[in-house]
This record gives sequence, structure tokens and C-alpha cells, in this order.
Amino acid sequence: MSDLLSFRHLRKSFGERKLLDLDRFAIGEGEAYVITGDNGSGKTTLLRILAGLEPGEIAGFEFRGVPLTHGRLPENVRHDIVYVHQHPYLFHTSVMHNIAYGLRARGVDVAERGRLVEAAIAWAGVGHLRGVLPAKLSGGEKQRVALARAKVLKPRLFLLDEPTANLDGEARGQAIALIRQMVQDQSSLLIACHDRELIELPGMRRFHLENGKLVEV
Repeated sequence: MSDLLSFRHLRKSFGERKLLDLDRFAIGEGEAYVITGDNGSGKTTLLRILAGLEPGEIAGFEFRGVPLTHGRLPENVRHDIVYVHQHPYLFHTSVMHNIAYGLRARGVDVAERGRLVEAAIAWAGVGHLRGVLPAKLSGGEKQRVALARAKVLKPRLFLLDEPTANLDGEARGQAIALIRQMVQDQSSLLIACHDRELIELPGMRRFHLENGKLVEV
């Protein structure tokens, strides 16, 4: 399977502390990866660098085989990579408007936008929340809306940061079920987490981040 994203010599330091010191890493098209590691080991920072949300030193960076300069990614690549925060920020509008936000920003016409949003709502199981304000949502509902908002954009790569953190019971199970479906659908995923059930999903490649290095386990 061909590489979707790859990099060589990724470095990130904060003052004298070298947080990341990675020689090479590649994400295959249609493959799912999970990164574990202690709090503060750099998992979130790595995801944010790959999403273009944070600077990092990268000697070689390629997306779909095309060499790129990190920090100056073309618009199509920025559209192809979606980062979902551990604590998703939702705009103070309805759930439906939140899910449609990225499509509106990309100029998708009203009819097509409506079709895609309805499909994403059905996938995430949040149809009963269409008109609800985000302030009224539980943590699990916010996470499902955030996953729907990412999925509706049809990116080539999902970067999920602790998607089940602070969730328990039914809410955690619902989030895991959506991610399991994404893995089964051969979405390209890179997930940072501690959740044993996510880590052990079938088809998941597992890496551990420690002392700035990634090791497959």
C-alpha cells in the first residue's frame, strides 16, 4: 500500500528540552495507527505538527508522494488533513450548522451541503440533536458532532487526539463504535490515545512515543 504521508527527521524542542526526535515515519493509504505514550510525551504536538497547526523542524515531508515544505502546505493538502481536538470547539450555533461549517467555508452549494450534512448526522447518530446549541451537549455528544464535522469533509487523513478521553459508559462506547467503523471503512487514521479498547481494535498498527522516539509495538 502506498504512503499517504511521510516525513524524515522531524524535530521539536521547547527551550533546552527536545520533545520529538523522529527519524522517519509513514502513514499508509487506508491504514489506521495509534500512538500511545505518557502525558507530555509529545503525542498531541506531533498530531498538531502534521496538521499544520504547529511549527516543527522537518527535513523531508511528503503527501501522496509529492515533496512539500512544511508550514507552507497548499490548500488541497490542508483540506485533506483534518485534526479533531481532545476537547472539540463547537461554534455557538446549532449542531447542524457546526457540521456544515467546513463545507460552507469551501463553497459547497446548498443542496450538496445539505445532502452531505444529513449523511454525516445519520452516521454519527446525532439526528435528534440537529437544532440543539452546543452548550446543551454532553461530552460524548460533542465528540460525535466533532467526528461528523470532520468526516463530512471527506479528508484523506484523520488525526484524532484522545477521542475518548473524559468519556465513559455509553458515550465512550458510541465514540469507539464510530472509530471502529472508520477503521473498517479503511479511512486513514492517526490516533493519540490511552484507551485500551481503541488500541486493540482489529487492523490498528500500534506505536509508542517515549523520549522523543516512536517505536512500533
